[in-house]
Amino acid sequence: MEFGTAWIHSFLYLTFITTILFLLQTFFSHKLSLNHQNVTLKKHPVLPLRFNSDGTFKILQVADMHYGNGIMTRCRDVLDSEFDHCSDVNSTRFLKRMIEAEKPDFVAFTGDNIFGTSTVDAAESLFGVFGPAIESRLPWAAVLGNHDQESTMNREELMSFISLMDYSLSQTNPSVKDTSDPTKRRLVQDIDGFGNYNLRIWGAPGSHLANSSVLNLYFLDSGDRAIVDGVRTYGWIKESQLRWLRTLSQGCQGQDLDGDQSADVSSLLVKPPALAFFHIPIPEIRQRSFKEIIGQYQEYVACSSVNSGVWQTLVSMGDVKAVFIGHDHNNDFCGNLDGIWFCYGGGFGYHGYGKAGCPRRARVILAELGKGGKAWMGVQRIRTWKRLDDEELSKIDEHVLWTRGLQDD
Repeated sequence: MEFGTAWIHSFLYLTFITTILFLLQTFFSHKLSLNHQNVTLKKHPVLPLRFNSDGTFKILQVADMHYGNGIMTRCRDVLDSEFDHCSDVNSTRFLKRMIEAEKPDFVAFTGDNIFGTSTVDAAESLFGVFGPAIESRLPWAAVLGNHDQESTMNREELMSFISLMDYSLSQTNPSVKDTSDPTKRRLVQDIDGFGNYNLRIWGAPGSHLANSSVLNLYFLDSGDRAIVDGVRTYGWIKESQLRWLRTLSQGCQGQDLDGDQSADVSSLLVKPPALAFFHIPIPEIRQRSFKEIIGQYQEYVACSSVNSGVWQTLVSMGDVKAVFIGHDHNNDFCGNLDGIWFCYGGGFGYHGYGKAGCPRRARVILAELGKGGKAWMGVQRIRTWKRLDDEELSKIDEHVLWTRGLQDD
């Protein structure tokens, strides 16, 4: 009798469990299932990056956002008369204003995106930094500064995370064609740092160069801190990175040109011009041996004690027309060193140090194509200016960085 009762109870229990599982499968399976159709890991921008039909490509540089923890993070070096309350929200608001006013095609974040020592959760703060670009569905990319890794992620983890964010074109490190299988690519292993990569900008739609890259954007990791001969100094770009850059530049000779292009077009774009982006300035900037300087030089240049030959490498390559850096927030000048302009972005973020009473600022870079008859050709001119975070978003220090034919190619 006891055995029969136990068997009935077990049967009823199994029937009950089976019924519950059936109901879950019937009514909730569409909500619980994970498949490739309804799970999106990352939103991608429209690729390839290319010039607009009006022959322009505009880049917004954001240097030293120094984002902390959002509304709870206090601003530094602002006057009481400037704001009733100031926090990271002011930095976010400034970025949104810049995107709305300038309508850039691409945003370049040049390091110290977060201020690690003030950041409780690096991932959460990164969403705060890049949020306005993501919300605007703009393609963007970033390199690291010397403060980013001071929170809950190391440099490799940071770049990996950034590369997976929506609309990001950032890469942990460059890739090259696999010699064993040309259809595949493999990561370059023998290179220092994290965040060395190249982005190609293609010609205007409908032009002869629509399927050719006409401008290169080189991103480099300038490191954070180091000890040299027992003395603490800032990081620097290593020889392995410069070796990769030289090889990349040589490979850009006549890159991706269509076979049906005329000889004139091909000769115009033997090697496309390039722009470089990294965080920490090089020692030559400290030496102040500029041919020309435009903007404010208000702060001692904080660079590495090691001169690794970045400037000499860029000069020998011949394609880099301008370099965009950060790190020294109160400097916002462009200085010409032997035909290459080195331009500070100027401090962007309100949690980074600045100069009280001096508005935060951002840099804009505009590349313009030349016109050959009725068709757009290669890049003809590169200009830049800055905007201040004041009521008018005042535009200052506009000037030409490079014009084809006026500078050595």
